[in-house]
Amino acid sequence: MPDNCTVDSASRLWVATDGNSNKATGRTDGLWAVDTDGDAHAASRLFFRVPVGAELSGPLFAPDDETAFVAVQHPGDGGADWAGHGRPSCYEDPSIRWPDFKDDMPERPSVLAVTKIGGGKIGV
Repeated sequence: MPDNCTVDSASRLWVATDGNSNKATGRTDGLWAVDTDGDAHAASRLFFRVPVGAELSGPLFAPDDETAFVAVQHPGDGGADWAGHGRPSCYEDPSIRWPDFKDDMPERPSVLAVTKIGGGKIGV
């Protein structure tokens, strides 16, 4: 369920998804890399997974492709009975506490800068 996309300097297509994290698809939402040339033509792979109930939006790469910026919207959304939580998620009793993971903090949307351990271009 593609929602928005970008292309990096190596001509790879990066697709952000929304709507996969429901029980009907069994898939996750996140950022998918799609190689657009070579032997892996049109092969996709999950690069970054968002928390339960969230969608990823606005992927953007730094000009050197060493940092990917992504926005995680409405983590834990939907009020669904997520596996592991055992009951509907709500503000007073959220199914997740992303990105802080602290008992006194609710889940919050966030913008992240994703880099490669040790540096270098993302997706290589």
